[in-house]
Amino acid sequence: MMVIMVTMRPYHVLFLLLCVSASEDFDWTKNERTSFYYGTFPSGFSWGAGSSAYQTEGAWNIDGKGMSIWDAFARKKGKILSNDTGDFSCEGYKKVKDDVNLMKDMKLNHYRFSVSWPRILPTGLRREQINEKGIKYYDDLIEMLLENKITPVVTLYHWDLPQALQEKYGGWQNVSMVNHFHDFADLCFERFGNRVKYWVTFNNPWSIAVEGYETGEHAPGQRLKGSGAYRAAHHIIKAHAKVWHLYDTQWRNKQKGLVGVSLTADWGEPVDVSNQKDIEAAERYIQFSLGWFATPIFNGDYPQVMKDYIGRKSGQQGLGASRLPVFTSQERNYIRGTCDFLGLGHFTTRYVTQKNYPSSAGDSFFSDRDLAELVDPQWPDPGSEWLYAVPWGFRRLLNFVKLQYGNPMIYVTENGVSEKMLCTDLCDDWRIQYYKEYVNEMLKAVKDGVNVRGYTAWSLLDNFEWDEGYSERFGLYYVDFRNKNKPRYPKASAQYYKRIISSNGFPNQREVENWKRKSAETCYSSNQLLAADPLIGHMEMVTEIVVPTVCTLCILLSAIFLMFLLRQQL
Repeated sequence: MMVIMVTMRPYHVLFLLLCVSASEDFDWTKNERTSFYYGTFPSGFSWGAGSSAYQTEGAWNIDGKGMSIWDAFARKKGKILSNDTGDFSCEGYKKVKDDVNLMKDMKLNHYRFSVSWPRILPTGLRREQINEKGIKYYDDLIEMLLENKITPVVTLYHWDLPQALQEKYGGWQNVSMVNHFHDFADLCFERFGNRVKYWVTFNNPWSIAVEGYETGEHAPGQRLKGSGAYRAAHHIIKAHAKVWHLYDTQWRNKQKGLVGVSLTADWGEPVDVSNQKDIEAAERYIQFSLGWFATPIFNGDYPQVMKDYIGRKSGQQGLGASRLPVFTSQERNYIRGTCDFLGLGHFTTRYVTQKNYPSSAGDSFFSDRDLAELVDPQWPDPGSEWLYAVPWGFRRLLNFVKLQYGNPMIYVTENGVSEKMLCTDLCDDWRIQYYKEYVNEMLKAVKDGVNVRGYTAWSLLDNFEWDEGYSERFGLYYVDFRNKNKPRYPKASAQYYKRIISSNGFPNQREVENWKRKSAETCYSSNQLLAADPLIGHMEMVTEIVVPTVCTLCILLSAIFLMFLLRQQL
């Protein structure tokens, strides 16, 4: 096995500390990479696709919506690639019927979307103003989903905090957010809860904390190294628990729903499974991402490895207390068990090995963890610089969760792959392969006894990809962002995923091998429609004719210049 060290953005290169001990239950030395398995999922398994408000809705200042931290952040020059914003994005606010029809055609069982906090509470505070037009938008979306027998799965917080709360209180650095989020959630339960039975409190709180308050690469763009991420996460965990208790005591008997959280985690595999230090490093990788939030929610407190090593480093830096906040005994009891299901987002895998960072390296979430992250150069990497296709890691992660947290009910809330290009070819074979292999590894995990109840492809549409703007496309449907109407075109992967849904898995080899051919026929038709679009046709001309011509001329000129230099020397 050949590996190379990842030298990417710091929040994707996770440097973790030496761990106390690896999980006694999980066998790190056993990694069965078995051949493709033909079979189906249990009856009632739910298939869906996902989105989020800021990434898809657009309509940033329409019908009384307040400004979010992402509206403000994206307006700062240089924060987003090409200075893109989500002001219009997919125009999902205006295309509810169209998008639900796409879901209906795919035969989705559920659709995961988020409620924009500032769209229904423009100042963030319920006591100040409720925006009924924003409420109506989500009412209409929910009703249309149910009319088409698609179950709504609603995320309360997918990163778009009201800007007013950031300015007035400092956002998630301030414990007052716990009560404000409680009030926002209570309004959502009151207005939508008679029809919504699956609630997700937070999406990927690791990114909220680390990218928002440590690296500053996401909104609100603060760089509070070594403390900001821990403080934000502490308040988020408290907010999650408070909302779960709110639902449990005031709404559950009336509405019969479930409340969970969506945690995103890469898998960390030891570079050398015979080396105990590598095994410990791999577990640290998981505990400082997934375990940071899952362990308090399931067990009442942070992973011991985090408490030990952040505390030790804080002491070496001359601090009187650990930079990792402490839960009181009352808070630990309050937080423990506040999860009806675990939403799990997963995209990729890393090899992990030990790497020590001295305390002189300074306060940093990353240097707190003493490990290096590696990749195999043979892993496919079609899009995002951090996203390598490593299907077997998905099965490993699911089995780890099963053993670490008592086999909770799991809904996969995000899984997918991007392309990073101005791509107008809808025959996305690499995405078909990704979904085929990752869903199959999930099927193997179900056979292992992991309690997976549903799967959500990320994402339904190409959308605004945060600091990468529109340069990365995860969608099953291509969105033409240069056209003011934002038309959608099905990629081949949309048809392939539709066949997985219809078959509830992979029934037999012959049938599965036919799917790709049929999907290719569909994408050919879509490509014809795209080619008919004058703007797309112009883009294709630039890509296929102008760019190669310019490149050829550059090569010729370089050759002539080189010959000239050689003749001068002679």
